[in-house]
Formats: sequence, C-alpha cells, structure tokens
Amino acid sequence: MQPVASLSTLSARVAQGPSLTILAIGSSSTEGIGASAKDKTYPARLRALLGKAWPNLPIEIVNAGIGGETAPQTLIRLKTALSARRYDLVIWQVGTNDAVNGGDLGAFKTMVGDGIAMVKQAGVSLALLDPQFFPGVREPERYRDFVAAIANTARGQNVPVFTRYDAMREWYRNDAQAFTSALSSDGFHMSDAGYDCLARDMATALIGMTAPSRAVMAQTAR
Repeated sequence: MQPVASLSTLSARVAQGPSLTILAIGSSSTEGIGASAKDKTYPARLRALLGKAWPNLPIEIVNAGIGGETAPQTLIRLKTALSARRYDLVIWQVGTNDAVNGGDLGAFKTMVGDGIAMVKQAGVSLALLDPQFFPGVREPERYRDFVAAIANTARGQNVPVFTRYDAMREWYRNDAQAFTSALSSDGFHMSDAGYDCLARDMATALIGMTAPSRAVMAQTAR
C-alpha cells in the first residue's frame, strides 16, 4: 500500500468496538468472477482473516461488486450505499474496466476524486484497490496511465491504495508460472488462489495500519 498515517474510523472500531462493518465495492474482482464459490472471493477471505486477527470483534464485509462496472456506475451505487447505512471502511476497487473499455482518463481522475470526497464527507475510512496486472492487456501504456491516476489522486488526498498492479507485475516477472496459477481460465480474472493471496496481503496491511502508533507501508501481493 501507499503509506498513510492511519485509517481513523477503522482504527477506532478495532480498538473500541463494538463491531466492524466494511463495504467492498467495485467490479468483477470484488464480486469474485473466477472464484469457485462465494466464500473464495477476496471479501469473504478477508473477513475470515480479519476475524482470526480480531477474534473478539464482530466483523461484517458487504460484497457490493458487480462485474463489468465502471467508475461512474460505481459512484452512483456508492452514494446510495453510504446513505443507506453506516460503514467503518470502504474498499473501492476501481479502474480496470475504465481503462480497457475506452474511458476518458481526465474524467476518470475527476470521478476518483469525487468518490474520495464522498466517502470522506460521510466520515468513513477509505482504501482504494487498483487494477490487476495481466500480461495480455491491450494498450499497456494507457492501462498504466489509469493505474498512475489512481495512485496520484489518492496520494494527494492521503488515501491508501492496495497497489495490486505493481505487486502482480513483480510477481509475474519473478515467477510467471506461479503467477499464472493464480488466474482463472480466462487469463484475466483471479482464481481462488489469487483471491486468497490478495486477501492475505490486504489483511496484513490493514492489521498493520490499525496497530497503535504505527504507520505502515505494505504491498498487496508477492
């Protein structure tokens, strides 16, 4: 993750309770396309891992992923979700479909900024999950521009990012065979192994950031 001082709302819930509610929102990586079952998606695995770390804290993670969705569509649902109930943390997976489906980069930057402002105004902690790396991407430079836009916009607002793209790219460079085993049969979406890896590293980062008096920089994959 990009380094940040804290996730204040999340940290307070972990320290004081009485419970923790997380909204995981985004597209297919959140919904779990490629997973063999609902309990193999990254939100479900993250819930299980955080439950082991914080056994006395009731934890709910709402999976609001819809495959194929772009940032404008997610923003509409995010606004509705924040008005419907209280969350302690939002994990917003964003950028992949905007990049591959011809979205405008400038408009995308604005929408990411608008989403950050919306969550902050609601008084909720926020972390972004950037696009996955996959070797067969068309227009790789354009794809990287969207990844960079997320990082730069978030950095300017002191919002952490699970840097999935960089971590997966490094993994591919170091061990392409192991990397491929973490993808589903379409070579794009994650498999059970990939979602588990993502969830484990997200859990490690979140646990580290909520530890007292610690500022943590972590990456979300090997």
